[in-house]
Amino acid sequence: MENMGKLKKFYAGKRVLVTGHTGFKGSWLCMALLELGAEVWGVGLPPKTDPSCFELLNLKQKMTSCLFDIRDLEKLKKVFAEFQPQIVFHLAAQPLVIDSYRDPVYTFDVNIMGTVNVLECIRENACVVSAINVTTDKVYENREQADYRYQEQDRLNGYDPYSNSKSCSELVTASYIRSFFQAGQPAISTCRAGNVIGGGDFSANRIIPDCIRYTLRNEPIIVRNPNSVRPYQHVLEADLFYLELARKQAENPQLAGSYNIGPQEDDCITTGQLCALFCENWQGARWQAVDWHGPHEAGFLKLNCDRAKDRLGWQPRWHVDQAVKKTVEWAQALARQEPMDQVTLRQIHEYWEEEEK
Repeated sequence: MENMGKLKKFYAGKRVLVTGHTGFKGSWLCMALLELGAEVWGVGLPPKTDPSCFELLNLKQKMTSCLFDIRDLEKLKKVFAEFQPQIVFHLAAQPLVIDSYRDPVYTFDVNIMGTVNVLECIRENACVVSAINVTTDKVYENREQADYRYQEQDRLNGYDPYSNSKSCSELVTASYIRSFFQAGQPAISTCRAGNVIGGGDFSANRIIPDCIRYTLRNEPIIVRNPNSVRPYQHVLEADLFYLELARKQAENPQLAGSYNIGPQEDDCITTGQLCALFCENWQGARWQAVDWHGPHEAGFLKLNCDRAKDRLGWQPRWHVDQAVKKTVEWAQALARQEPMDQVTLRQIHEYWEEEEK
């Protein structure tokens, strides 16, 4: 895959729109785009956490931030008309499984109609040459088989409202491609990333943010599903894949499609193992399992990423132990009140340097 120099050549001066820019993943993506020299606009809701990654990275001062609900089609059309984006990354969503049980109507509305609105704006604006719809590894009908790795052609039928709404988002995208974009203009892909971790995720009911919160309070980390297997990876693995795919398909639309993005198979570990890695990197941290009687969550989930490897020459760069280490370093830098935009840029460059080795 491309090193930083090649990506800069493509993105420098490009008009790039990111939906969900105020979220954890979106904030990291915007930082990388700005470092590549892109002109970045974002559409999304105000940050939902305090602190928030978006605010810690001072992104409001570095890009154009349009704060409104992605379901407001008329406002979204105005943004497209004014900005005329060339590249679109669609990340705006209700992204939490537990929250989707609490408010399924909102989850389906945002995750499906938000996708419809973005695709409709793309359809009406010929300026767009490449677009990525970010979904999730949970779009598949889960067989709960420990030795099975899901492939892109497997059936889409997520179990819970969040996962199923993302399955629907995939189907909406496929329909728009067949109906309006068959010639590959613009090139549009969907990306199904595994569980991402990294500094700046302050969401509730996510394992690494919970690890940090409990540890800072000097309390044992409470783990509800220690034996659940997940494809954990650093946020940069996913975000940099989106950047590289958007470039490649802009130049060769035949590369557009659906792609799994996950770690090597031996980096698919249990939640308990992930907590143990966290405790190894943060002195004094400790964890304990508790009985969990809440809503259903998948027990086993692994991805087959051969399509990305074969078509795009992609390989994951940071093993799960490195991903945890980088996450702890970011959180500890925040605790020391370091400038987090600089810490984040440093980690972005460390990732790029790893690619070039």
